[in-house]
Amino acid sequence: MRINVYISSTGFCSRRDADRFIAAGRVAVNGVKAVIGMDVGASDRVTVDGKPVKHERPTIYIACHKPLGVESTTDESKTNNIVSYIHHQERIFPIGRLDKDTSGLILLTNDGQIVNRILRAENAHEKEYVVEVDVPIDDAFVHAMEAGVVIYNPVRHEQTRTRPCKLIPIDGTTFRLVLTQGLNLQIRRMCDALGRHVVSLRRIRIMNVNLGSLPYGDWRNLTRAELDGLMKMLA
Repeated sequence: MRINVYISSTGFCSRRDADRFIAAGRVAVNGVKAVIGMDVGASDRVTVDGKPVKHERPTIYIACHKPLGVESTTDESKTNNIVSYIHHQERIFPIGRLDKDTSGLILLTNDGQIVNRILRAENAHEKEYVVEVDVPIDDAFVHAMEAGVVIYNPVRHEQTRTRPCKLIPIDGTTFRLVLTQGLNLQIRRMCDALGRHVVSLRRIRIMNVNLGSLPYGDWRNLTRAELDGLMKMLA
């Protein structure tokens, strides 16, 4: 993972402070002066002012039912950032992102290793959503969504066809959608391209972790079974 993420995930300081320490030449990896943006692994020895920084705090794995308006960012200068919202005693950070205008399941942790492993599997693991649109869906819409929709990819600044997905109708304007992809505003862009506007969007599952009956705005620790299943899927 990036060295500033590693240092902040130990609870030593924030990412911003870590970058300042690196720029000042106070950070070393395996005895060699570190540079901003470099990657470190689990076997690397990271020191600040010659003293090792390492994980000594218990690992935390949280499932949160993120409410609308909360941003999935660690930037505490943002008024509605999710870290301040949860206000956990340990320094935690979200695994991936969930749009500010989207509610539902988001995972948070202080384990930087699992963050990288989940994000590296971004195009492999399933995420499930409940979507409501303003115009009734029909067979043509279902088939088009499942086959892949050409949308704008702001990361590559080009048109991209989304990966095949699974759509399960609930009623005339509501459906469940299972993706194995995480493009920016993907579901909203897919629906817009097919003449529908998303009225509400809620994520209900990430891999083997389900939102279930977790109250809106609340959070809980992952169960041992959920964590074991998650690790098995990432192996």
